[in-house]
Amino acid sequence: MTTSKSMQATEPDHTTVIKLGGSLLERLTPSFFTGIREMIDKGQRVVIVHGGGPAINRALKDARVDTPIVNGLRVTPENAIGIVQSVLIGTVNPWIVHQLHSAGIQAIGLNGFDGGLIEASYLDKDLYGFVGKVEAVRPSLLELLIETVPVISCIGRTSDGQALNINADTAAEKIASVIKADELLFITDTAGIKVNGLPVSETTPSDIFSWIEDGTIYGGMIPKVQAAAGCLESGIPSVKIVNEALNGTTIRKEAVVR
Repeated sequence: MTTSKSMQATEPDHTTVIKLGGSLLERLTPSFFTGIREMIDKGQRVVIVHGGGPAINRALKDARVDTPIVNGLRVTPENAIGIVQSVLIGTVNPWIVHQLHSAGIQAIGLNGFDGGLIEASYLDKDLYGFVGKVEAVRPSLLELLIETVPVISCIGRTSDGQALNINADTAAEKIASVIKADELLFITDTAGIKVNGLPVSETTPSDIFSWIEDGTIYGGMIPKVQAAAGCLESGIPSVKIVNEALNGTTIRKEAVVR
């Protein structure tokens, strides 16, 4: 088999999970994807997990379906889940895969149904509708794709085959934990966490939870920072919330006092 420069012919030394989401997705330039190719050329394995908020918003608006945000999560009624699924799997995912291919990277689009990748259950059907919580991630398919970049849309499936909308930050956390990633990057349209309008370069989970409690962190940033803290507890060494230039906040575990 002929192996291109951006294919990993051997087991990589470093695995990075990248979560893409927000309006940032529609601003990504070819240089961003070239940067991913450079990561791979240096021997890193890359796994991408994505949302697709703006594209979903447009599709729901065209369909005149209301999906309010509650506790940072999109309420997804029954008449919305098919739209969300179609946009993530049929529009956003192929676009990311195409951009990677254009940068010389072999990539393949996946979702929670493929290989039973993401098994989910209802988070709280009365409150959120068809929004899921991750019950299990089965990485066997990802293990077969060592020479390509998996691009995973955040659609999970129940044991009886119902699609559920999974928060992409949470999905990225669970996937990174299961595959024992060395690093998780939440790449978003803001340069990390801000406190009183000022950027924070480094922080810890205890700071984060106190900021959530007092309202300093709110809205869509809540599931993002909760997912970051969860990854640290799962043993992921490095978690960062950054912009497309990789500037932002590094979240570290508290030092153990002896």
